Amino acid sequence: MAGFFNRLFGLKDKADFNTLLENGATLLDVRTAEEYKQGAAAHSINIPLDSLSENISKLEKDKPIITVCASGMRSRSAASLLRNKGFAEVYNGGSWFNF
Repeated sequence: MAGFFNRLFGLKDKADFNTLLENGATLLDVRTAEEYKQGAAAHSINIPLDSLSENISKLEKDKPIITVCASGMRSRSAASLLRNKGFAEVYNGGSWFNF
């Protein structure tokens, strides 16, 4: 279902996510802590969208970041927020199920 929404609404950026991850990109899951505990992509870190601004110092500005969530909507908001805060290489990965 998440893939359907990603295609329908263009919620996922076009990028080679596997290569980015192999080269050290951060996989940032912006779902709530409860959602994250129920399942998450390997090697992802969890900073919920509603606390991302307060925890932005936990992320490296010079490292690519791929944001993920359940459907791609929160991850799109997170990617936009990070770009506005000066993070140069940020990608919306859409649903964490893709990773």
